[in-house]
Amino acid sequence: MSEPVYDNPLISRYASREMAQLFSTEHRIRLWRELWIVLAETEKDLGLAISDSQIAQLKAFRSELNLEVANAYERKLRHDVMAQVHAYGDQCPDARGIIHLGATSCYVTDNSDLMMMRDALRLVRRRLRSCLRAMAMFARQHAKLPCLAFTHLQPAQPTTVGKRATLWMYDLVLDLEEIEHRLESLKARSAKGTTGTQASFLQLFDGDHAKVRELERRIAEKIGFSSAYAVTGQTYSRKVDAFLLDTLAGVAVSVHKLATDLRLLANRKEIEEPFEEHQIGSSAMAYKRNPMRSERMCSLARFVMSLQTSPSMTAATQWFERTLDDSANRRLVIPQAFLAVDACLVLLQNVTQGLVVYPKTIEKNLREELPFMATESLLMAGVAAGGDRQHLHEVIRVHSQAAANRVKQEGLSNDLLERLASDPAFAKVSVTDVMAPEQYVGRAVEQVAEFLEEVVAPLLDQSDDDAELSADVRC
Repeated sequence: MSEPVYDNPLISRYASREMAQLFSTEHRIRLWRELWIVLAETEKDLGLAISDSQIAQLKAFRSELNLEVANAYERKLRHDVMAQVHAYGDQCPDARGIIHLGATSCYVTDNSDLMMMRDALRLVRRRLRSCLRAMAMFARQHAKLPCLAFTHLQPAQPTTVGKRATLWMYDLVLDLEEIEHRLESLKARSAKGTTGTQASFLQLFDGDHAKVRELERRIAEKIGFSSAYAVTGQTYSRKVDAFLLDTLAGVAVSVHKLATDLRLLANRKEIEEPFEEHQIGSSAMAYKRNPMRSERMCSLARFVMSLQTSPSMTAATQWFERTLDDSANRRLVIPQAFLAVDACLVLLQNVTQGLVVYPKTIEKNLREELPFMATESLLMAGVAAGGDRQHLHEVIRVHSQAAANRVKQEGLSNDLLERLASDPAFAKVSVTDVMAPEQYVGRAVEQVAEFLEEVVAPLLDQSDDDAELSADVRC
């Protein structure tokens, strides 16, 4: 029986299998082997004495991993890359001598990290689009439903449920644009050599600078990048990692803000996340419908935001051409940031696909505050009917204070409009005409339609495989 060990909840509870597999040891080592094959093939094409049979042998074992053998080598050698070189060489004895030819460890570690981060960013992009698709349906469905808006967490001029959703969506749109930028600017490390000077490759190619540059160009292209970073030390600049974590933290910020709003709306009983038939909200209070998924989003998002500073500190402390104190930190921070963001977006898609809206409660809450918001319209109507603007303003102020006291101190309903309707100053004004919430939402309805058509639809049209992503919440 195996000894019990810590179980990372990002893997067992929260992140998707797709993201977890991207950062798995097996996937990483397969990428290393792919990079060794690409290196050997390209060196052969540029004239080095490497045979087709050697490359064929490497390809035969590109996915047949002998990880236990590699682990044994690592315990002896204390070097993870050389352990894998020896393990691969055991399987490919004819090619043993040309595996990793001219390369430093960062040829496989940095290039594979860049490949994994690129693919992980693409998965985050797909998840963001899936979330936007679900939220677009919600915004369109509730574009015309007036609701109370808030500034300073105090009642403000009404908006609509759909318009509020576009605020959440636009944050995610900005995140999507940032991810696109990062994907476009991401490059390969390619074949730079031990300290970034390409000295080993220059020696292999007998001082032919053109062939060394061509080797670098071809490798970058073969592993899916348009180019390589212009210069590196032993590693690519760790500022790249910092940029990527900034981007992931930005997604986390957007998710946290949205999930917090949902928690507040659940408190007001206006909108709730989906609640399953047998779901338990509290072990003690059976009636509760806690916003558990929104709370989990906030929790995971805070974790990602807390990771943001680590890559910046790592980049700042890379002495000269590199130091190895980046390694353990990156092994922890980068995968877990991606896994946690992925978990946030799985939850977000799941929640936004099933949001429950309570229009009657929304209307009730709005009408309790609407009299205060209608006073500006009443003021304008009173002036148009011949009243003195300053006198009418004072009448409204006095009645507003009295009505507010009635609500706050006595727990009674807001009777401001009744007070104004019975005041002689407003005798020529129809107070009931100002109680239609729709007249206070401005262009909210039109803005929803414009935003979905002009901003969101083009982004969703770029996607061809979002439907394949699951949004199942495992626990």
